[in-house]
Amino acid sequence: MTEKRNLAVFIATTLDGYIATKEDSLEWLFKVEGEGDNGYSEFYETVDTVVMGKRTYDWLMEQELEEFPYKNKACYVFTRSSLENTDDVKFVNEDVTKFVEKLKNREGKNIWIVGGGELLFYFIKEKLVDEFIVTVAPAILGKGIPLFKEGDYELELSLKGTRTFNQFVELHYEVKR
Repeated sequence: MTEKRNLAVFIATTLDGYIATKEDSLEWLFKVEGEGDNGYSEFYETVDTVVMGKRTYDWLMEQELEEFPYKNKACYVFTRSSLENTDDVKFVNEDVTKFVEKLKNREGKNIWIVGGGELLFYFIKEKLVDEFIVTVAPAILGKGIPLFKEGDYELELSLKGTRTFNQFVELHYEVKR
């Protein structure tokens, strides 16, 4: 039997736990001096599948990027709407837990949950996340979109490692099972 793929969260947050402002701005992130790409390329090579919510997908599409950023990966967007797939994205309107379990049982590299907060909340609540790679930026917003929504859930984590990228600190945890 092949080993199950991990579902990983790889995300940046402010020191006070926000992933964006209420207006979905990431300006705070780009003001911080990092080092190279802060471990992104290294992480990106470990995944062959990305998943995200529709709001995150819409935000990406509004960024006027030259090309879709996850072109060489299988990309699934969870939505409550019925949308037509594109060359880059398959829209998923089915039971999230069952769909993710199917993905995890397929052969391949790891799966990255790109965002957003609603989908991450559901994944955590349903214990679908296997590891968290959280990069903390030296910024405090006071309000915004929280990395972790308040809810009725608990996860036990084990620290796998820490790294620094100039002003950023990366915390790598695996979920204890």
